[in-house]
Amino acid sequence: MTELTKRDQQVLEAVITDHIQSGEPVGSRTISKRYGLKVSSATIRNVMADLEEMGFLQQPHTSAGRVPTEKGLRFYLDSIMKFKEMEEEERRLIRQALQETQKDMKALLQRTSRILSRFCKQAGVVLWPKISLTRLKQIEFIRLRPHQIMAILISKSGLVHHAVLDWEEDITQDELDKYGRYLNELLEDIPLGEAKERILNEMRKEKVLFDQLYSRALKISRHFFQSALEKSDIYIEGQTNLLNNPEFSDVERMRRLFEAFEDKSRIIRLLDKTLKVSQGVQIILGQESELQELQEISLISSPYRRGDTLLGVLGVIGPVRMDYSRIIPVVEFTASLLSQLMEEPEGY
Repeated sequence: MTELTKRDQQVLEAVITDHIQSGEPVGSRTISKRYGLKVSSATIRNVMADLEEMGFLQQPHTSAGRVPTEKGLRFYLDSIMKFKEMEEEERRLIRQALQETQKDMKALLQRTSRILSRFCKQAGVVLWPKISLTRLKQIEFIRLRPHQIMAILISKSGLVHHAVLDWEEDITQDELDKYGRYLNELLEDIPLGEAKERILNEMRKEKVLFDQLYSRALKISRHFFQSALEKSDIYIEGQTNLLNNPEFSDVERMRRLFEAFEDKSRIIRLLDKTLKVSQGVQIILGQESELQELQEISLISSPYRRGDTLLGVLGVIGPVRMDYSRIIPVVEFTASLLSQLMEEPEGY
């Protein structure tokens, strides 16, 4: 990693702070007047030139002003930034808003995305709990009518998933009960993300080839787990807030932005990336997303959980130029509060 002197870091921090507030390129005279660095404008100009040469700043056009690059922002986030403390009134309002919808999971997650949008003045996102991350508590099959079965899966974290399956054979409720007992024993306490592989392995075993009960149970459950594990949903609120950022005043950029939000699978893929590293707040800056259509936005995210079980992720999406020092504490507090609510007896 490139070594920056204390003065380098002070100038970089001042440029980023000013650029986040104004959205405009920042000149050396602005830094000299506003940030009390006790050095001349000429010295600051030389430091800014050095920072540009090292790839931390760039000059968007021929003006003297500079803006941070993603490399400069990443260094700022990892090494320099100081968080702004949340006001107690903010905490109280967020706590009150979430507790009002605590007993209805769908309403709670929708409200959470709305709160993130409102308090951060960007787009708030919440990924619906991913059942693949939890462990099986119970699976049941119910005969609805001839050739139609409802499968119900309950995870140890309390999530419920159900699906109606059309089946070529008519199966009695007694047989379905036997299938349920067999699968509950086979899949006891394994992560549901591994269930499909366990079922496929079991289907390859010799005994299944000669036992109709095992064979049918595994075929039905394979279809069910396919639908259960692929299901993913997301709540997004406040996309129009992004139009208040000068970055998106350009019609073409605005069009690309709303296309990205329209196809929720892109945002889900972005949030899924953060689930692979399940600890604390994460920030994906622009091109770090590795998704071509999302390279003009950044994500600040944090996982939420029930006990030790990771359920999903929430966050804020905005331009690369966001007030990270203020938004990160809001995301962290909201994720912690949502996790606490999941723990309570009325939880999910």
